Amino acid sequence: MSSRPAYYVTTPIYYVNDRPHIGHCYTTLVADAAARFMRLAGRDVFFLTGTDEHAEKVVTSAQEHGVSPIEWADRNAQAFREAFGEMGFSHDDFIRTTEPRHIGRVEGYIRALQATGDIYLGDYVGWWDPSQEEYVTETTAREHDYKSPVTGRELVKRTERNYFFRLSAYQDRLLAHIEANPGFLRPDARRNEVVGRIRQGLQDVPVSRAIDESDAASRWGIRMPEDPSHRIYVWIDALFNYLSTVDTPERERFWPADLHLIGKDILWFHAVIWPCMLMALQRDLPGCVYAHSYWIREGRKMSKSLGNFIDMPTLRAYVGRYGLDAVRWHLLTQGPLGATDADFAHAKFVEVYNADLANGIGNAASRVSNMIGKYFDGACPDPKGVTSHAGHDWPAIAGACAEGALRRIESADFAGALQEGIALTRRVDGYVNATEPFKIAKDDARRDELGAILYHCAEALRIAALLLLPAMPATMTDMLGRFSSAPKKGETFDDLARWGGLRPGAGIEKGESLFPRADAKEAPPDGGAPGAGKGPGDLPGAGLGA
Repeated sequence: MSSRPAYYVTTPIYYVNDRPHIGHCYTTLVADAAARFMRLAGRDVFFLTGTDEHAEKVVTSAQEHGVSPIEWADRNAQAFREAFGEMGFSHDDFIRTTEPRHIGRVEGYIRALQATGDIYLGDYVGWWDPSQEEYVTETTAREHDYKSPVTGRELVKRTERNYFFRLSAYQDRLLAHIEANPGFLRPDARRNEVVGRIRQGLQDVPVSRAIDESDAASRWGIRMPEDPSHRIYVWIDALFNYLSTVDTPERERFWPADLHLIGKDILWFHAVIWPCMLMALQRDLPGCVYAHSYWIREGRKMSKSLGNFIDMPTLRAYVGRYGLDAVRWHLLTQGPLGATDADFAHAKFVEVYNADLANGIGNAASRVSNMIGKYFDGACPDPKGVTSHAGHDWPAIAGACAEGALRRIESADFAGALQEGIALTRRVDGYVNATEPFKIAKDDARRDELGAILYHCAEALRIAALLLLPAMPATMTDMLGRFSSAPKKGETFDDLARWGGLRPGAGIEKGESLFPRADAKEAPPDGGAPGAGKGPGDLPGAGLGA
């Protein structure tokens, strides 16, 4: 049992009816960066991702491919594992909803809700969205001409006898929680959207589907406790993954989750149904549900018909040309974390790559290490106690950037946190331009001043690399190694970010270029045949994960 403060971050769990793409990778990458930041800060981190496997579409896709549902789920769950490995994600667990450890606990939660009367048997008539496997309200159906608000496909009128959750009983309590905790739903536009819908009135929601034993899709799922003629609705089953994974004596310290990262298409389930079920179970609510927007491509929505999904072959092509950390950097800093969609455009990718990486941290590291090699034989010079020079109070500058990064991370501003590292790098460039150490080097009487300037540059870049480490772990680890500053086990962020960590006399190695400059005129990398491995339909993702 760790004495460090716990931090629990989750992604949605992703439908296994098709292959992973940029939507899945983006959400998981943001969670990965949050987890890496918090590990640096000394927190006891648990980072969860996984797959949602009980959807009807899993059965229909399996039938189309001539395999059983579990074989199809196994195949695609493995594809997600491999994709997440390629992206360098550091998750602590990968949950599958077909695993016994999940199924048994879900049955227990449903029994508990039945015992309190929060789940009851009743009749339901409503509009069913087959493409999303969810019911929509009459108002929503009418507003969208009785078509799916997500995919535009026709809705189906259904009458069913189901088990229901008493969502309506928790309306006032949920509103009170949202109003008392402004950071619970983010960004602000999403919170306002949810509050507006809640105030229209919450209706009880079905949590089961009656089973047709002659229909394989109908049979696929977890059966209702004590009533095997019903299976638990896939969304209810899936939501419980966040709790079922840590509901053990070894992991219970991680509940409640600090951060649920999701796509905006699944906001209602996470912002309303999930917290109300937790209230009914008398469990603490997560600290923050953060719903990001979508990626588009070259100004156009990604869709199956256009064949313009950024799939794994496309991401691999970008990694092959620019490196994994460059791709991670672009997604994290240019992604749709706010309320508006983000455009993945090749010209923008090259622009950001050159500005932030090739001409930014890469050039600064090369420039400084080259001068230390030339003027001090590759040994870090001794600043001899000088910390402020030419209007630059370096401990204050670096400290402000480090504190700013942590503050932004706590408020889920991941791109802003990473920009603190770039800002520090640019201060180094400005300092070199202002002090011109290459001119000072010509005057032997100013050698101590030269040593102080280059120490300031190298130490500031060491701290900048630390701030950039969660986004670019491989490259920044390489850079820190070249500066004889690889983090040691047990060192906290405060220790690592404190000014003066770089030892005079330590070796400073230039090495190969961290980020060679990219040619803006070069054609985009070829990810293979158009649409290869693309996602399921005109969505950024399907299932509990976008």
